[in-house]
Amino acid sequence: MFGGSQNIPDYDTPLQLAGGENNAWTNNDITNYYLTVPKQNVEIGFWLESDRMLCLDFSSKSLEVQRGVVMEEFKQRCLNRPYGDTGHLLRPLVYKEHPYQWPTIGKELNHIAQATLQEVEDFFFSFYAPNNAILAVTGNITFEEAVRLAEKWFGPIPRRELKKRNLPAEPQQTEERRLTVERNVPIESLYMAFRMCDRMHPDYYAYDILSDILSNGRSSRLIQHLVHDRQIFSSIDAHISGSIDAGLFHITGKPANGVSLEDAEKAVWEELQIISNELIDEEELEKVKNKFESTQIFGNLNYLNVATNLAWFEMLSRAEDMDKEVENYRAVTSQQLMDVARKAFTRTNYSVLIYKKIES
Repeated sequence: MFGGSQNIPDYDTPLQLAGGENNAWTNNDITNYYLTVPKQNVEIGFWLESDRMLCLDFSSKSLEVQRGVVMEEFKQRCLNRPYGDTGHLLRPLVYKEHPYQWPTIGKELNHIAQATLQEVEDFFFSFYAPNNAILAVTGNITFEEAVRLAEKWFGPIPRRELKKRNLPAEPQQTEERRLTVERNVPIESLYMAFRMCDRMHPDYYAYDILSDILSNGRSSRLIQHLVHDRQIFSSIDAHISGSIDAGLFHITGKPANGVSLEDAEKAVWEELQIISNELIDEEELEKVKNKFESTQIFGNLNYLNVATNLAWFEMLSRAEDMDKEVENYRAVTSQQLMDVARKAFTRTNYSVLIYKKIES
């Protein structure tokens, strides 16, 4: 998408000459392309984005250049960095049917090396279409002007026949899953994963709050109890994947010197049992909710963040639902948190990846 189209041989040059910048990222659910330009050059952004949606310059030369870039990225991220293969090991441990088992960069280097120009072109025309895209525009521009430019530049692009999204549901997990690997890593590490609900489920907000109660900030439970007080971990974190389909609740930790992986894992389970059997007091819960609201408000002072959020919520349901997020988090109760924790933090819903150091 950055290698030029049939009409514009170089995407970056005209954007940079207009004072703009751009980038993109992808995850298992979406690919997001974004750019920022000065107000007076906004039409250049519409022109460039619509042009590369219309038709890329599919050439062997362009494919080989980008193939080399992605293969190098795969090597740097996944092969030559400690813990770089975490996703390649943990995902298929948890997901047996759903394509979330695939990292977006591919399962192995050959998947990139053997991709053909025809496969790339077929993928483009199967997904990169105006009827499969969301355009979010923020900044010093009126709604009427945004609509006019969108119709001018994207209107002539024909609709395309889309592949129907029909992903297999992941069967319920019924047993604990464990994988231990030996790697050249600086510190032995623990990667714990629990299956959770999809993004549209009412319990999604409870899972997110649980992750913050456990590890968001110095006073959070895992950091306070297991890092500072008991000094079992040198670092620990909890977070959720936030994926559209049923995702994962992650806990990742590196034990402190002299602490075994077995003792470290046991200590985490003790904390999970407490949060599953005791109601969280209102003061602790309110603090987490306040922190989320603050992050939400200050995050949306940035035009790019707003555009990203608008597009994401439009894809999930409708853009206006972005304004309900604080309300949704505020509605979570201590009872709901305990119920969700009891459901999630069980041995039959548990997968763990353990990194052991190669003995020298």
